Amino acid sequence: MRIDFHASADYTLGVEWELALVDRRTRDLRNDASHLFARARPRLPHPDRLHQELLRNTVELVTGVCDTVGEAMADLRATLLPVLAAGDDLDLDLFGAGTHPFASWTGQQLSAGHRYQELMDRTQWWGRQMLIWGVHVHVGLPERDRVMPVLSALLDYYPHLQALSASSPVWGGVDTGYASNRALMFQQLPTAGLPFQFATWAEYEAFARDQLTTGVIDELNEIRWDLRPAAHLGTIENRICDGVSSLDDLAALTALMHCLVVDLDTRMAAGEELPTMAPWHVQENKWRSARYGLDAIVILDSDCTERLVTDDLADLLVRLEPTAARLGCAAELASVASVVAGGASYQRQRAVAAATGGDLVAVVDSVVRELRESV
Repeated sequence: MRIDFHASADYTLGVEWELALVDRRTRDLRNDASHLFARARPRLPHPDRLHQELLRNTVELVTGVCDTVGEAMADLRATLLPVLAAGDDLDLDLFGAGTHPFASWTGQQLSAGHRYQELMDRTQWWGRQMLIWGVHVHVGLPERDRVMPVLSALLDYYPHLQALSASSPVWGGVDTGYASNRALMFQQLPTAGLPFQFATWAEYEAFARDQLTTGVIDELNEIRWDLRPAAHLGTIENRICDGVSSLDDLAALTALMHCLVVDLDTRMAAGEELPTMAPWHVQENKWRSARYGLDAIVILDSDCTERLVTDDLADLLVRLEPTAARLGCAAELASVASVVAGGASYQRQRAVAAATGGDLVAVVDSVVRELRESV
């Protein structure tokens, strides 16, 4: 089986931002995406950049093909402002987190589309539980044969990205004890979770052929890995991050993802063999960062070196400074440190809950407010 990778001449960038719809009074989820689309799309400069998702309580904002993080954030803001205004008309707010703290899956409705119903028919209880939201960042790559090695090397930084973005500590009204409950929920779906570490594009093609032949998937986009090639776009798609509550945090995370991919690909193009870790280390790092967030002690290499993720992140930001300058996102990359200093979303949500005696409506209020204040 041949999968054509439509390589990008430059390290272009695209962002997909999933947001939930919450009622302005009850703060519960609302299945009103179709009404929001009807009001928002006539106001949008690019109506095709507002997408439906699996459930009617969700909208997705996407960018066009961008060259810089700043351009991507400006693109998203141009869509976000009319969508917020349309939500005002409907007494709806946008909520940016990995999970909703108290909504019940039983009251949620599927979006129209045969693909979505088939997914539910196959996955049953686990599929119906998927009240989760994330951020996907595409980075264009110029050479197909470097895609899988870069993807495998990116897995070394999985815990850094998950810990920074973790925003799903509460599920069904209960604090799970995890910084990112979403990460462990999502991997229950078939073909979701960590990718296999293939050395070559031909190995990936053989895997995809087997999946199609045995009926595991009908289309390539049904491979729902946390990191995956998007061959039709010529990108690596990074799907690690939980939902994000502000443009500022989104800019920081996008800059880090952009710089990591470009740094790794540049090094490989110069002849360097990229470091990778055994799958069991990668899997353990995913669990540790989902459980402990920014307090996770993670495994760094095949020698089993361990370090606090925030300490390693601080050194990583310094190492990536030249790449950020090259890509025009030095300020956005530097702002990653502000996320650590101010607390990740899961920490901020827990602080609100502690200050209000466990009031989860107040938690939703705080997440909604962060989005409004960042525009």
